[in-house]
Amino acid sequence: MGETRSASIGSMKKGSYIVLEGVASRVVDIQVSKPGKHGHAKIRLTGVGLIDNKKRVIVAPGHDNVETPIVEKKNAQVLSISGEVANIMDSENFETFDLPIPEELKGQVKEGSQVMYWIVLDEKVMKQVNG
Repeated sequence: MGETRSASIGSMKKGSYIVLEGVASRVVDIQVSKPGKHGHAKIRLTGVGLIDNKKRVIVAPGHDNVETPIVEKKNAQVLSISGEVANIMDSENFETFDLPIPEELKGQVKEGSQVMYWIVLDEKVMKQVNG
């Protein structure tokens, strides 16, 4: 498993990254219930997996800690495209590997273009085309 750090679930916001069920996810919804007579607010957090796009929900007391993934952002050049997969070369260490082209980047990823990819929990995911 890649690098993570601990954060209070109460500090999470929409768009934050969190590890849910061992999967790096983006927070899409947070609901806070009022404290009961024993005084702890409950937080219901919904996240969507960065790689698998599956929804996951956790409910926890507001003072609980959760794991947040450390996101490493890297640049690469597209060497070739085969169907929905791009073969890319890292701009720093010249490592080459295949990455699926995300739905929102289809049509923008071309041979020779620069892309940004993220390494999150040892998974690589293409995030943006830099031209």
